[in-house]
Amino acid sequence: MEISEFQKMIAEIYIHRDRQRGIEKTMLWIVEEIGELAEAVRKKGNVGEEIADVIAWVVSLANLCGIDVEEEILKKYPMVCRKCGKKPCECDEREVPNPE
Repeated sequence: MEISEFQKMIAEIYIHRDRQRGIEKTMLWIVEEIGELAEAVRKKGNVGEEIADVIAWVVSLANLCGIDVEEEILKKYPMVCRKCGKKPCECDEREVPNPE
């Protein structure tokens, strides 16, 4: 499944609830899910399930904001290292760009 397909699926299932909840409350859900992910990592729980939840909530927020997640990811991460332009990255370990 492509990212755009996932985003469309999430919208088809949840957009009516997401709109009722709104952007601010959706953001709070993301924070809660990140907390659950942190706990799963710490306690060696179901990390995969929590990652899926975080991604789904982030995509819901993107839907509310009218953002195409796949497009934004490809702009920010153009399939090569953003600094050296290579794949895999050939930057000196101290020079590896922060993914921010």
